[in-house]
This record gives sequence, C-alpha cells and structure tokens, in this order.
Amino acid sequence: MLLLSSASLLAAAAPFEVKTLEIGSPAPDFALKGIDDKTHALKDFADAKVLAIVFTCNHCPEAYAASGRIQENANFYKDKSVAVVAISGNDPLALVANELSYAPHGDSFAEMKLSAKEANWTIPYLYDGDTQSVTKAYGAQSTPHVFVFDADRKLRYNGRMDEGYRKAGPVEKSQMRDAIDAILAGKEVAVPVTRSYGCSTKWSYKREMSAKDTENWKKREVKLDTMDEAVAKSIVANGTDKVRLINFWSTTCGPCVAEMPDLVETSRRFENRPLELITVSTDPADASSRVLSVLKAKFAATPATREDAMKKENRITNNYQVKDGTLDAVADAIDKDWKGALPHTVLVAPGGKVLWKHNGELDAVEVRRQIVKALQDR
Repeated sequence: MLLLSSASLLAAAAPFEVKTLEIGSPAPDFALKGIDDKTHALKDFADAKVLAIVFTCNHCPEAYAASGRIQENANFYKDKSVAVVAISGNDPLALVANELSYAPHGDSFAEMKLSAKEANWTIPYLYDGDTQSVTKAYGAQSTPHVFVFDADRKLRYNGRMDEGYRKAGPVEKSQMRDAIDAILAGKEVAVPVTRSYGCSTKWSYKREMSAKDTENWKKREVKLDTMDEAVAKSIVANGTDKVRLINFWSTTCGPCVAEMPDLVETSRRFENRPLELITVSTDPADASSRVLSVLKAKFAATPATREDAMKKENRITNNYQVKDGTLDAVADAIDKDWKGALPHTVLVAPGGKVLWKHNGELDAVEVRRQIVKALQDR
C-alpha cells in the first residue's frame, strides 16, 4: 500500500454525503477509459433499448462472486438490445490492506484488466477511480450497485443485482433481470428500488485511513527465531485452524528478497482471515543479523491478530532461520520433494495437508488466488 504526502491526504480528506440517483432521473453523462484503453461514453450506447450500469470492483467478496453473473446477464440479453456496462469507482489508494482478503486483485486500473480477463468479460469495464465524478453522480453506494435505464435513459431501477450474496453461480432471483424484462415488455418495474448489499464505495477521502494503517504496520516489531526439525514438524503439522504459507528464502537469493514485499503484503491482506505467513531463512547462523535486517527492511512483522495464537503455541514470531546442521531435516519435514532451489513456497491446510507449492519466484496474484481458494469456505 502506498503512503501519501500530507498535501494528498488533505486533498482526499473531505467526506461528503452520497445521494443515490432517484427513479425517473436521466442518466448522468460519462466518458471513461475502459480496460481496452478506449474511452466509452454514454452516447455510445444510444441504440440500446435498455442500459444496465453495474458499479462494481475487483476486491469485494460480493462483487467477486457476482462477476460471472454480470457477464451471463450481458450474454443473455445481447440479442435483445440491452447494453451492460461495468464501472469501477473505487480509489485503489483508499483501501486498507486487510480489505483485500477475498479476491486475488486490488482495484487499480491494471488489476481491472486482470480481473476481467479471469472472469471472461466481454462487456465494457470502465475506470472512475481517479476523479470518482461519475460514481458520485450516480450515487453508487456499494459494490455491486446496479442502475437500469430505459430507452429514454430514465432510471427505472437501482439496487442489488440479485440474491447471490457472496455466492458464485446461479441464483433463484435476479432483480436486475426482473427490471430489464419489465422495461422490454413496456411495463413498470415492480420493485424499482432495493438495497445494494456489498462493500462500500472506496471514496478518496478514505485514503488517510489506509495511510495510517500502513504507518502503524511499519512500526510493528520484527522478530526472528531458529528452526530445527522439531519446530519444522510442528509448523507443517499445523494444529491450528489457519492455512499456513511457508516460504523458504535466503538473503543471498535475489528472487527471494524481491518477492518478500509481496509476501508481506499478502500477510497484511489476510490478517483478519485464517492465514499465517511463515518465512524460513536458509542462511547460516552467523548471518542472523543480515537475515533480521532484510526482514525489518521488508516490514515482515507478525500481524497483531496472530499474536495471541502464537503465544499459545509458545512461539514468538512467524520468521525463522534454520539451525545449522538441520537444513535437510527441516526440508524433509516440510516438503521432502523439494530439491533445494530457492525460493520455495508451500501452502499447508490445518492438519498438514499440502494444498499447493511453487518453486521459484512467486506470482503474487497466483499466490493470492490459491489462498482465496483455500479459504473459500472458511
């Protein structure tokens, strides 16, 4: 997460009341950049009998679960003169790290492209995170928040998309489809306004909270302990209720040090969910000061939410350095198939089952995707 200057915080720190567009109101104009790097404007959809605008994002669990159905709705109505447009109005710098624990991606424009690709979206996905002027004009309260307009671009429905709260796949009832069907049939929408459940829109004035969270994280103490075979067996046996991400690294391994910030960021993102990052340095004992120095420089602290659980396990940290003479035993205990090349990462479920492993420098998105999958029902 990026720290902001005092001037930036002052500019962003002005909370305001968000008023949602009222039924019968005309669609506010827009011209926004899409993930295809082209500008899309309201007038571009003039030929559609119905325009459905979905304010959504990448990180929110409700939006993430609904992503497949957003495209399915577009597919269902593609030959019925219905246009479906998605807009992300979140300021990516207004997100606190632990709000990013339910999906692989954050809300930056670059991550919008990745998220849409994974969801197989063909619909326009537009970015309003810089100014948020369009999001404010519509009064999008949460993600997803749906606005359905008729051929005259008068608002006929606003609210939630369907009853699939945090659930992917088919739903029994879709308010969005009910509204579209009514408009196409020349009828009034039976229920024109509903609550739009989901994560709140991340307005820019929330940047200060994000920056403070990062500042507080950087003040946390970073500790280092030794690991021998017994400790390794205990760690991998994982008698906790948490998924453990175990990463072997060394201070002399360039890719290891390069990926450490992503690992730390991942730990921060999932600090309120049952995940624990365990780092294991393979450096010799006489390099302990260098190991700790790197960990401190990368802010590899233990989240406050993990401290009580660690005390119950008689542990002082999530960072370890292999005790001289025990490297093979430690490696065998955690992953006997590991050939020794660094970095090496193993994802372990409660009870010790290996869910996923990777040798070589990590792709942060793939790691988070695997973690989200492991935590799907937790």
